[in-house]
Amino acid sequence: MLKKLYLILFTSIWITTFMIPTTIVAKSLSSSDNKRFIKSTFSPKKAPYYYNSRSSINSQNIFGDPEASPPPECPPCFNCLLPAFSCLNFANCSAFDAKCQCPPGFGGDDCSLPVCNSLAEGSNRHIRPVNQTCECSEGWEGINCNVCKTDSACDPIVATGMNGTCYKGGLTVRENFQMCDVTNRKILDMLPDQPPQVTFSCNRPKETCNFQFWINQTESFYCHLSDCSFDKEITNDLNITKYTCENIKCKCMEGEMLCGKGGSIDLSEWLVEEIKGPGKFTCYNPDDCRFSEPAMNDLIMAIFGDENIFLNCYNGECLHYTEVPGFERPPKPDNTNMIIVSILAVLTFVSGIFAATFYLSHNWKTTSSFGQIQLTDNNESAKLMTDHIPASLLFQDVSYLVGERKQVLNSIHGVVKPGELMAIMGGSGAGKTTFLDILARKNKAGIIDGEIYVNGRVVGDDEFKRVVGYVDQEDHLLSTLTVYETILYSALLRLPREMSFVAKRLRVIDTMRELGILGIKDSRIGDAGARSISGGEKRRVSIACELVTSPSILFLDEPTSGLDAYNACNVIECLVTLAKNYNRTVICTIHQPRSNIFALFDQLVLLANGYMVYSGPANKCQSHFEKIGHSCPPGFNIADFLVDLTMYAAKPHKLTQGSTIGNHSEEEEVEDNNSFLIRTESRPLLNRTSIHDLQDIRLYSPQSVNPLLNNNNNNNNTNNNDDDNNNNNDDDSNNNNNNNDNNGNDDNLSSSIELNNREPNNREVDIDMSNDGFNDDISEHLRNLVNSYRRSLIALEIKDEIDRAVNSDQLPVLTTATPESIISTHQRASWLTQFRILSDRTFKNLYRNPMLMLTHYCISVYLALLCGALFYKVTNDIAGFQNRMGVLFFMCALFGFGCLSSLHVFASERIIFVKERANGYYSPITYFSSKVLFDIIPLRVVPPILMGVIIYHMVGLVNGVPEFFKFLLVLILFNLTAASICLCIGILFKEVGVASLLSSLIMLFSMLFGGLLLNKDSIPDYLAWLKDLSFFNYAFEAMIVNEVVYLQLTEEKYGLKIDVPGATILSTFGFDASAYWSDVFKLTMMFSIFIILSFASLQLLVKERQKYGLKIDVPGATILSTFGFDASAYWSDVFKLTMMFSIFIILSFASLQLLVKERR
Repeated sequence: MLKKLYLILFTSIWITTFMIPTTIVAKSLSSSDNKRFIKSTFSPKKAPYYYNSRSSINSQNIFGDPEASPPPECPPCFNCLLPAFSCLNFANCSAFDAKCQCPPGFGGDDCSLPVCNSLAEGSNRHIRPVNQTCECSEGWEGINCNVCKTDSACDPIVATGMNGTCYKGGLTVRENFQMCDVTNRKILDMLPDQPPQVTFSCNRPKETCNFQFWINQTESFYCHLSDCSFDKEITNDLNITKYTCENIKCKCMEGEMLCGKGGSIDLSEWLVEEIKGPGKFTCYNPDDCRFSEPAMNDLIMAIFGDENIFLNCYNGECLHYTEVPGFERPPKPDNTNMIIVSILAVLTFVSGIFAATFYLSHNWKTTSSFGQIQLTDNNESAKLMTDHIPASLLFQDVSYLVGERKQVLNSIHGVVKPGELMAIMGGSGAGKTTFLDILARKNKAGIIDGEIYVNGRVVGDDEFKRVVGYVDQEDHLLSTLTVYETILYSALLRLPREMSFVAKRLRVIDTMRELGILGIKDSRIGDAGARSISGGEKRRVSIACELVTSPSILFLDEPTSGLDAYNACNVIECLVTLAKNYNRTVICTIHQPRSNIFALFDQLVLLANGYMVYSGPANKCQSHFEKIGHSCPPGFNIADFLVDLTMYAAKPHKLTQGSTIGNHSEEEEVEDNNSFLIRTESRPLLNRTSIHDLQDIRLYSPQSVNPLLNNNNNNNNTNNNDDDNNNNNDDDSNNNNNNNDNNGNDDNLSSSIELNNREPNNREVDIDMSNDGFNDDISEHLRNLVNSYRRSLIALEIKDEIDRAVNSDQLPVLTTATPESIISTHQRASWLTQFRILSDRTFKNLYRNPMLMLTHYCISVYLALLCGALFYKVTNDIAGFQNRMGVLFFMCALFGFGCLSSLHVFASERIIFVKERANGYYSPITYFSSKVLFDIIPLRVVPPILMGVIIYHMVGLVNGVPEFFKFLLVLILFNLTAASICLCIGILFKEVGVASLLSSLIMLFSMLFGGLLLNKDSIPDYLAWLKDLSFFNYAFEAMIVNEVVYLQLTEEKYGLKIDVPGATILSTFGFDASAYWSDVFKLTMMFSIFIILSFASLQLLVKERQKYGLKIDVPGATILSTFGFDASAYWSDVFKLTMMFSIFIILSFASLQLLVKERR
């Protein structure tokens, strides 16, 4: 049966090929099966007439019924939903428009006609002209121009419009098109002028293929294959592609060859009934392909003796280059070794820093630092102490006015010579410190009047400050330095530059020995949290820092403050020794010294409410006050008595003549002359006045005679002026005598009574004579004390001495004095030497208090490892781009807020700088340079390097040595810029809290315009200038440009991994892909500007501004405006405080609720 079928098929092909009459074929067949086959094949059909775009082919079979009616004049429109119309090539019929949805390469209403141009034209392809071949677009070929030839031809087809590839490997990726020539030799021999061809296309996602058989570029029949699988087998020498489809259905193209054309054989029913599959398309090489299907194989074998249809194919499929089979993106370089090396290097460095700081901080003693000192160097130290011009300090009518009316100091004069120690005494608020500051040429806010001379000449401030020393009342020393180092740095900075280092060290040792602190030379100064030396020892260290330079004039504010009596006496003795032995001038303020200390004073200035109560030799003060009715009681310390007297006299009380207390009952009487208590019948006064007040009245009132001093008060006839003259020669006999003898004091007491018990008219005249310069609120008692001194012989002698010194051409104490050179000065350390010394001191302070530096390092390493783990080896896609932006922005934020520690770089030493600058230790530029240097290198350069080295390799940022160093450059510049901003704010604002708040706000503002939180292109034009103020913007843009500009990122879109150039992503986020070096320049400029502003602020604003020595009346609004406060901001501040309080209460409760739990 099968053999007969082969014979029939062979005969059919033969007849079709050579146009043999069908009758001959019919006669050669005799069996019933063959008759049935011929009848079914060649029997005439009565098919309806319908519209077909194939105009060259009559739809009626050439053997059709001749009696059929002719076609109508207007055939019906094509509608594939009607039974009379159908879509060829297994095209789908659209239910919406009743049109056929043609497969690629076919057109016409029924999809029976091939189209030309190219696949890139889409629906705009034109139908092939009749009896012609297609002229394909450039880069395309095939019967219907479906096969690509070049990569560029595929660009319009791929989703990205670029990077298209014409894949010719044969394996279907999406939709592959093949154009094949039939190579079976017998078939070619039978069709010499009508070449048989096959077009074959497959759609991998749909698992379908389409097969068309062409004769002379005319389609004969077509097949649709489904349930297809696509495989590829690679051997040593072959690349085999296999398509296997389980189901096949075929149809004839009616009226074409093999389908009844010209009465030829019609295979329509056989194709439908016999061809079922499975079908296979196999290519071993492009010229060795074959299509097989069981029924077709049997026919080919029977007729042509071949196993399959052999084909020579060329194919093409347009793909994005990333879709090409076998394509793999180049893997990122494996930098595991670099990660390990970088982590180990960083950990080794940090461990070394830990070890070095631990060693240095625990081996800081200077036991052997003195070494052997050459004896010849001792001459240098001795020369420093002796080879100078002694300096006398004279001051006349020194006044100090604050505002328009407040007189703080009033007409003070005095003289202190080389070899003398002057003490400025008075009660609290008397103006001692203010007066000392004026003498020392400290900056004052008020108006200074009067004359201050050095050796009778006016000396400029710069020269004056070079030969004076000033010890503040408060001790401000670096806590990390030892006693020896603290004094040594003062000596190195201030002693003559020509003096050798060994001599300077010897001078330091001598000074410590003089002050009794040589035994604690290796002890650290310490602070409140880690004390090392006592307060008294710290006080002596402060004095030693000034004594070490052996100044010509030494000012000390309360040098015995905080010291016990013994050490206080030692300090004063050291000052006296300095003055006597080395002919120096020493001036100090002191509150209430012991009697043995008072005995060491040469000159005394006694102040009360800014008025000079006494100025002159200390050994004459007691006799002076005895003459005016204020004798020191037996057993009293003269210093205590004088201070208490001035305090009492300054009180705003009024006393009447003949009354020791005031207005009281006449029944009051003195019970006992030896008692300070007063008894009255009604005792109304004791209910109103304390015993202390009564005692003060009896002791310090000039209107009564002290009963302890003299029991006989009846001698009231001595004239006060006579007492001044008669007792002038007895002053020396009363020197430092606290136990006054009653003998010989009658005159003094009488003079006191006479002075204070004058007639009213005489009192008024005396007061009027000396009323100049007094404030209205001064007490009458204080007015009398001041006027008594002004009329005294001591005051007259002081004024005469000042006049003689000023008018003298050559003072006795000077050897080479000239108007141009009144004092001897020497050249101190140069700027370079100052910088070296201050750098050494700053470095010691850094490594002896290493917590800040080590914390920066540890945080940098820890967060680098954490970020490296979180962002480990980022991918080159959009998610990887996000991660890149995230890690870079996080680093900027970390170092930005980490630079808030720069606020404390200067804040902790602000007072020390002010004191040392005022005392002429160094120039502000050298101090600033050393501080900036040792803040920049250890804290602002090293941490970014540590973090960058780890993160760069762990995260897998762009590979390349230049890019790595450009990344570090930007990170360091950013850190420096942030640190300079914080440093500038820390200098401008003394309060650390305010500076910290402002710095945080600036950081947040800069972050907002950094380019991540807010797209820069979306900022309104009138606010766009704000981004130019953001250093986050420059740093972040520079780093992201350095990372992404040459990077190809991939994005999953349209089912493709689309390459997105990094520059495109940058422009989307508003970054300039060419802005790296301009951003680096802007960061450098911002850093430079803020460093300059910081130094300018330090130079101009951070100066010594002394407070007033007295309580003065200043309007509150003036104080508020001076400090920048808003006087009307009360309720707004209350509201803000309430809001902050509420927020932090809520945060505290949330922390308590979430964090404070029992953890076993």
